[in-house]
Amino acid sequence: MTDILDRLSRLLDERKGADPDSSYVAKLHHKGLDAILKKIGEEATETVMAAKDGDRDHVVREVADLWFHSLILLAHLDLDAQSVRDELERREGVSGHAEKASRGESRDE
Repeated sequence: MTDILDRLSRLLDERKGADPDSSYVAKLHHKGLDAILKKIGEEATETVMAAKDGDRDHVVREVADLWFHSLILLAHLDLDAQSVRDELERREGVSGHAEKASRGESRDE
């Protein structure tokens, strides 16, 4: 059984080759990485603003937008939701401090 993230991953990957005039996702792919990253930044900011406002339904909608655009990024880079699941599974049970230390990052980040 596949979940929504898997189905979206496949669809977003398929849309890479679609006509940019017929598909929002194809248009983003066509515009390239910078356009996709800009959308992710916008959606992340909107998520933060919704959380600051305390509107739970708005937070859910903005996180859905953020995840959607993050999935477009993954497709653009020939990755998918399973790649992220695998990384989360790898981190399961590992303290955040230890995980960051394994990547050479400071604990304050």
